[in-house]
Amino acid sequence: MTKSAHIDRFAADRLPDRATWPEFIFDKNVPPYPDVLNAAEELLNNGFNNRPAIYMDDIVWSYDDLNKNANSVAAVLCDNFGLVPGNRVLLRGNNTPMLAALWYGVLKAGGIVITTMTMLRQKELDGIITVGQPDIIIIEDNLPIDVFESCQGKARSVLSYSDMEAAMKKKSGQFEAVKTASDDVALLAFTSGTTGLPKATMHFHRDILAMADSFAKYTLKPLPGDVFCGSPPLAFTFGLGGLLVFPARFGAAVAYFKGAGPDIILDTIEKFKVTTLFTAPTAYKVLAEKLEGREISSLKTCVSAGENLSLQISDKFYDATGIRLIDGIGATEMIHVFISASGGEIRPGSTGKPVPGYQAEIWDDQNIPLGDQEAGRLAVKGPTGCRYLNGDRQQNYVINGWNITGDIFKRDKDGYFWFVARGDDIIISAGYNIAAPEVEQAVMAHEAVKECAVVGAKDPDRGMIVKAFVILNDGFEKNKDLISEIQNFVKANIAPYKYPRAIEFIDALPKSATGKLLRKDLKD
Repeated sequence: MTKSAHIDRFAADRLPDRATWPEFIFDKNVPPYPDVLNAAEELLNNGFNNRPAIYMDDIVWSYDDLNKNANSVAAVLCDNFGLVPGNRVLLRGNNTPMLAALWYGVLKAGGIVITTMTMLRQKELDGIITVGQPDIIIIEDNLPIDVFESCQGKARSVLSYSDMEAAMKKKSGQFEAVKTASDDVALLAFTSGTTGLPKATMHFHRDILAMADSFAKYTLKPLPGDVFCGSPPLAFTFGLGGLLVFPARFGAAVAYFKGAGPDIILDTIEKFKVTTLFTAPTAYKVLAEKLEGREISSLKTCVSAGENLSLQISDKFYDATGIRLIDGIGATEMIHVFISASGGEIRPGSTGKPVPGYQAEIWDDQNIPLGDQEAGRLAVKGPTGCRYLNGDRQQNYVINGWNITGDIFKRDKDGYFWFVARGDDIIISAGYNIAAPEVEQAVMAHEAVKECAVVGAKDPDRGMIVKAFVILNDGFEKNKDLISEIQNFVKANIAPYKYPRAIEFIDALPKSATGKLLRKDLKD
């Protein structure tokens, strides 16, 4: 094991016990990486210096521009704010060229990056801060001012993009990247836990490259002339791969956009001749209905992940475009997609086969591999895998060297994997992972609510929606106005995408003899 470059040992000391790590596979598909490796340096010094790296509105950054800006970020962090290798830097911003430069700059400086979604409420952000203990927080300027103010005192330094940009102007654009070990922690990615504080997964510099050298290389097959775009934020590892790492690894470009919605995505595809799109099944369904009069002939590769892709949506998009969607299942714990298929290998309705470099099995509850057509727990291993900060739930996720994702699948006789169900209380709605207990707590905080239970309910547009069953306190009437009031209350306290789109008032919740809530009865 190469000597770590990290002076700050926060992450290294919080890796789970090595005996609980999954088995990592490096073979002809994904060969071993050098002992000394800085992922940012590797991605930006890719030989595509003058080729476009990022488009946004009228901005065009070449790889040289992006590299110089990342170098300036690294220099500012080290010279002005005292960053030492192993320090954590929390970034809060939308997908922009500046966020990309900050992400690369943190890694070049030997730091550990924590990227967060702008739609998180302060309570949710505080949970991430509590777990990740960032030394520096950098916040986009156009976010509400209270976001900036509420972070004061929660890190050694809290600054805005404009603070950073002003300091960057005084730097030369030159920086010698820290020679991190390939297995130094490079990023903390947070996943929706079902209870308590969010769980942080720890990914090494080599993991960042491995997700490109497996899924992107073998399934997407990107070319230097490609242009990527999509809806997932860089805070999601789905977005991090598709909208930052993959384009850089293969010398392609990425187009970022402001706002959200199908019209903005289609405008971006038309303007920048996008070839490769990343978004959730829900979005593809809507896009298929908005194509009249649109010029999308540049589009050739469309990746769907974040939730199960139904055969109906796959067929609808194919009928509208002639493009068969690439489905894929990934996990924050695994950093990106590990089962997928593309081109003629796609079998509509199936998720696909293990990506080259990965192995997958179906297990029963006793961890015994099952045969074809038997539904069971999905077990995966490959060049990436789960390491929870502080070892939280590590032994639940990693069993006998395999990563157990919590998904229920079947495998057919041809080796294709078919999604059956989720095995936990996470609700996947329009590509977002939503923890039912967190929504319950938010609903319960309303003065009208006595008891609450939240489950996922099937929905033709979003796959699933959050549904809350509510028992009211005395003195409150069951009506539509109260439903709207509770919904708005929840949206004001947690990220809006988590709010219950359906609320049903009931007189009692189904419970066992010991008082345990019977969620299955509510789902049924």
